[in-house]
Amino acid sequence: MNNQWQSIVGLATRARKAITGEELVLKEIRAGNAKLVLVASDASANTMKKLSDKCTYYKVPIRTVDDRYELGRAIGKDARVSLAILDEGFAKKLLTMLD
Repeated sequence: MNNQWQSIVGLATRARKAITGEELVLKEIRAGNAKLVLVASDASANTMKKLSDKCTYYKVPIRTVDDRYELGRAIGKDARVSLAILDEGFAKKLLTMLD
């Protein structure tokens, strides 16, 4: 997988259009603000199920990325398991890259 998506996630983070952390991501999904959810493939089965169930119910696209360190590196932080993109433009661009 190419890593161009990481720079888009970085841009979204700097524009304050991305949120990390399982509980915050779930909150944004429920509020209808999340346009795309990224989950690390090495997330626990429980976390993966919880996020995918919420995304399915609220009709939010969800994509899996390689691992938590790659997701963290994309936003300039340590390991991150989940991330929600709150902007439609960033979400559309990321969906074209990750599909």
